[in-house]
Amino acid sequence: MHHRLLQRQLRRTLGAEFVPDASWTQFLALISDYYTEVDRDRNLIENALAVNSEELEELYAQLRRRADAEQALLRSFTNSIPDLFFAKSPEGLYLGCNSEFERFVGRPETEIIGYRVHDLLPAAQAADITTIDQAVLASGRPHSREEWQKDPAGQMRCIEMLRAPYYGADGTLIGLLGIGRDVTERRRLEEQNRLAAQVYRHTGEGMLVTDAEFRILDINPAGMRITGYSLEDVRGRTPEMFNSGRQDRAFYDSMRRTIAEIGYWNGEIWDRRQDGEVHAKSVVVNRLDEEDGSVHGHVMFFSDITQKKQADDLIWRQANFDMLTGLPNRRMLRERLEHEIRQADRARCSMALLLIDLDHFKEINDTLGHLIGDDLLVEAARRISACTRETDTVARLGGDEFTTILTRINDARHVEAISQKILDRLAEPFQLGDSVVYVSASLGITLYPQDATEVEDLLKSADQAMYVAKRQGRNRFSHFTQGLQTAAQDRLRTIGELREAVWQKQFHLHFQPIVDTVSGQIRKAEALLRWDHPVRGVVPPAEFIALAEETGLIAQLGDWVFREATRWAARWATVVPGFQVSVNVSPVQFRTEDAAARAVWIEQMCAAGAPAGSMVIEITEGVLLSADMDAAAALRDFRAAGIQIAIDDFGTGYSSLGYLNRFDIDFLKIDKSFVQSIATDAGNGALCEAIVVMAHKLGLRVIAEGVETQEQADRLLRAGSDFAQGYLYSRPIPPEQLEAILRHGAHGR
Repeated sequence: MHHRLLQRQLRRTLGAEFVPDASWTQFLALISDYYTEVDRDRNLIENALAVNSEELEELYAQLRRRADAEQALLRSFTNSIPDLFFAKSPEGLYLGCNSEFERFVGRPETEIIGYRVHDLLPAAQAADITTIDQAVLASGRPHSREEWQKDPAGQMRCIEMLRAPYYGADGTLIGLLGIGRDVTERRRLEEQNRLAAQVYRHTGEGMLVTDAEFRILDINPAGMRITGYSLEDVRGRTPEMFNSGRQDRAFYDSMRRTIAEIGYWNGEIWDRRQDGEVHAKSVVVNRLDEEDGSVHGHVMFFSDITQKKQADDLIWRQANFDMLTGLPNRRMLRERLEHEIRQADRARCSMALLLIDLDHFKEINDTLGHLIGDDLLVEAARRISACTRETDTVARLGGDEFTTILTRINDARHVEAISQKILDRLAEPFQLGDSVVYVSASLGITLYPQDATEVEDLLKSADQAMYVAKRQGRNRFSHFTQGLQTAAQDRLRTIGELREAVWQKQFHLHFQPIVDTVSGQIRKAEALLRWDHPVRGVVPPAEFIALAEETGLIAQLGDWVFREATRWAARWATVVPGFQVSVNVSPVQFRTEDAAARAVWIEQMCAAGAPAGSMVIEITEGVLLSADMDAAAALRDFRAAGIQIAIDDFGTGYSSLGYLNRFDIDFLKIDKSFVQSIATDAGNGALCEAIVVMAHKLGLRVIAEGVETQEQADRLLRAGSDFAQGYLYSRPIPPEQLEAILRHGAHGR
């Protein structure tokens, strides 16, 4: 029987159990034979029906049952196939299909058998399939290709389709058989593998594949480029072949333990290329595990970060070290101080902080140029470092300031010895190119924990001690004391109160009369600022003017003083014709005064009604010595407005006759240090007489300050001084009291 023959052939060809991956060509041949015999049986049935006998009817029934059984068997076989299966007539009508084909098409067999592909699929896709079917039937040879088709859910699926013609026993073409396999997932995996291979070959990141024992199996082109080794060079060896020696055995053991424990490691490694160059890598290692948990191998990803490390190191050095001297800067100094404080606490010992400031360094920059100044700083850094131990730290705070941290100090005399050694080395001549330069230094010393326990406090204490050394004459060191701390706190508090005083206008003017030495009449007055402190009472200028100059408040104070002085000068000019009021101008204020501010002063004088010649500005010799074009312009502006100029404290500075002749000066004020000893010191007496003679020769008038005795007044009169000022005549007094004296015509004695 045909069905038994088909069954035996299928079992013999495909095995006792159906195997989906068996030879489809053989299977299609068997199916072709089946359809051929079924067709022959149908012909017999049709002939029997024509005879119309009972015997033939029984035969027909038997044949029909046999055909049904054979079809059921075939249906069972085809449905067991996990792939798509169909049969078509030469005209393209579907003759049969399996359940997998029904599922993929999304229709039952009743809506497939007897229909064409155009009834099931879109026109373009159906036309393409029809063309292929016809080509297979025409050629008589099987054809295989991949087709992208939509499933019932609308998803595109890749189908590997095999089409083959089948023939009857007599060689007549019966139709077309097709078997299709969904290979979408396989294609996706293949594409992923293809992309992975492309990435592996073309990525700029190095990749290394090892077995479970870290023996290298493969390395990609980027890895070969980074390491300089070929695959043949590295295959079978471990990644430790790249070891530069910067990481020891313990480092690699720790890395392997981490990979074994968590399956992952990342970090930075310094390796050596084939040419011997050491370079930095950023490395990630992943463990590859089998489904049973065993280790299959490892994959290592790495990239060359040498340039990044170098750039990071440069940024770090720029942030923490002085680019000129190579010493730690202020930021790094703080970190070192914090570290050394912890070390000192653990060791229960002291630590010293030295702050070193070069004396008169600005003059070197101004006269020899900044390049020479930089060379001096570099050499100074070298000399200071040579005076310290390797465990100590030398840093540059900026400008001409250096610091030194002396660790593990058990004897303060050791600190003093190092400090003196530093001062001595810095006092030695500096040979800078063709120039020989001499400098000195002022050094402040503070101890931890005796003087301070916090970084900021240590720096402040050393700074205060250094300024004491400067005030004591420079080229020396000074220890921090609690008195310095108290003075610094008082200074800080006074600055705050001074700012508040400017805001609250807590100031008034006193005036000290200046008399004509011949007539004894009061012809002038010097305006002197007083601070009406709400707690301390009246504060004299000596206690706050320097702070006002440092903080910049002197500009506001100076504007107010000039405005008030011009108001009184205008008033007193109506009482004593030609009366003058003098105002002290700070060198700081004078240097920062601009043309607009000077114009305001002149406008204030005019607005107050003060006549020309009624105002005198007192400046120091230092202003003339350092006068630039702006200072010279200021003097010209004041003179043009009728404001006269006096040189205060003459004789205590440079006393340059060239400057007196260069600028338009009206008065010289002899400093009180000469006046007070004029009667007892013959040298000072002669000096005062010489100043008067010189001034008169230059067309200047002379005012003597600090006159306290009649003998001093008589000597000044004989020397030819034009005016005198001092306690002999009057202390500074309120303006109302001075006005009363002027109105009564008194001379002030």
